[in-house]
Amino acid sequence: MNVKPFNSDAPLDERRVVVRRSGGDVEMVELAWGLQPRDPHARPFTVVRAEGRTFPSYRCLVPASEFRHRSNGKDYSFQLANGDWFYFAGIWRPATRDWPEAYAIITIESNSDIAPYHDRQMVVLRREERMSWLDRGRPEADLLRALPAGSFQMSRLHRRRAQPMLAL
Repeated sequence: MNVKPFNSDAPLDERRVVVRRSGGDVEMVELAWGLQPRDPHARPFTVVRAEGRTFPSYRCLVPASEFRHRSNGKDYSFQLANGDWFYFAGIWRPATRDWPEAYAIITIESNSDIAPYHDRQMVVLRREERMSWLDRGRPEADLLRALPAGSFQMSRLHRRRAQPMLAL
């Protein structure tokens, strides 16, 4: 399965495929990133802190092979050290009269691999944990936690300079 990197600076109107329960089935749907804020002038919620909250319904998974963060003006890519793809734990909300069906990703305090670059991280679920999240098969505290040190490999991304166009 090929999935595109998840860029934490992606525009809010970027749509991504998420996996969720629909009745008794599992479905993949494309949703907008960002839940409707209570204040109509506020920015949409793209992430939701796990601490002090529970997520009894509307759970989803966001497939990814890597995620990117910008820190101190530099771009970094993070992947699982074993090269496997994974899911972010997320929640989604049905459409309302003035907001489309959308999702947000749940965050926690960063593990030691990510902490030098960012104090928060999105909850990463390994593939074998996906159904436990969707079906509430394990306590949330077992899933909404940082992976152990050494779980991620980091690489610095270098921006390409635009090449001059040559006229023939």
